[in-house]
Amino acid sequence: MDNRRKYLTRWLVILAVLALIAAACGGDDDEATETTAGATETTDAAPADETFVLGVSNTLVGNAWREQMICAIKAEARARGNVTEVVLQNRNTDVAGQIADIQTLISQGVDAIIINPADRSALDDVIAEADAQGIPVISVDAPVTAPQAYFVSNNQVEYGEVGARWLFEALGGEGKVAYMRGLDGHPADTDRDTGWDAALADYPGIEVVYENWTGWDPSQGAQQALEILTSMDVDGIWTSGIDYSVVEQFEVAGVDYVPIVGADNNAFIEQLMTIEGLNGAGVSNPPSIGGVGAAVALNILEGQDVPKETLLTPVVLDTMDELEGVFVPDLTAGWSSYMVIEPFVSYASPQDVIDCKGPGE
Repeated sequence: MDNRRKYLTRWLVILAVLALIAAACGGDDDEATETTAGATETTDAAPADETFVLGVSNTLVGNAWREQMICAIKAEARARGNVTEVVLQNRNTDVAGQIADIQTLISQGVDAIIINPADRSALDDVIAEADAQGIPVISVDAPVTAPQAYFVSNNQVEYGEVGARWLFEALGGEGKVAYMRGLDGHPADTDRDTGWDAALADYPGIEVVYENWTGWDPSQGAQQALEILTSMDVDGIWTSGIDYSVVEQFEVAGVDYVPIVGADNNAFIEQLMTIEGLNGAGVSNPPSIGGVGAAVALNILEGQDVPKETLLTPVVLDTMDELEGVFVPDLTAGWSSYMVIEPFVSYASPQDVIDCKGPGE
């Protein structure tokens, strides 16, 4: 059996397991894979031949996670067959810039807008403006306070907590740790910090000797990691999605590996599988949540009854079977291994995301 067939077989097994987990958790509001809150009333279904245009606002360019998020949006739009175009407002910008980008999408007459918000509350007015014109806004990856918005995300509070608890347990409840955060002020980083603090409160023997933001930039994270490893003693490191570049700095610094927590970045998964002496865990935070956001947008436009909130429960990957089960050979560094999020998306293969083609492309 060649590598591609072996990968597909492993992937199908994982999807079956994830589906069982989702079904088993369906009755518990706190742990459910899909959390429902404030579901909308069912509207008249869209005509079968009606087509839509999706708008996307992203404020962080050059970040592999965000690139994969956009590719998943395109993959879902293409797979659904009723989207004529995905219109991107995609640039490095601040809150004011994102407000302007959303206003541009509104003026272009898109049918729904998917955003990765730069701020939790500053977008409320422009989201209300979109809603007043009948344009639903779906916030992915991080929440907003606008009551009109739909929220689709990996559970970022749990992400921070389960990874921290794994690290603290790996250290036997005692030791010095480095806390390498994401983007200062971003709602997802704030939520992860809430989870981190909840775990830290239960481990009085853990001392945080370093805390800083990496901006989710692998090169910035690498620079900080090298500084940490060459200037202080640490027993463990928690990273916010820039894990593989941090691992690379141990060899540069000439120091022994310490336990490290990261995300489900494919490059980090491979490091955990292949580097002798490296002990770590990847916590799932798939950027294909963008595809789920696109699915939710289209469900709304098609007149389906859609919950206001959809959350995915993070999974800790730390055994060889789990790591091998999600690893994708030759995947772009910084991309997540977990791409087909059942039962939410319509595209069937990771290759659909990798191809990164929207309707008409």
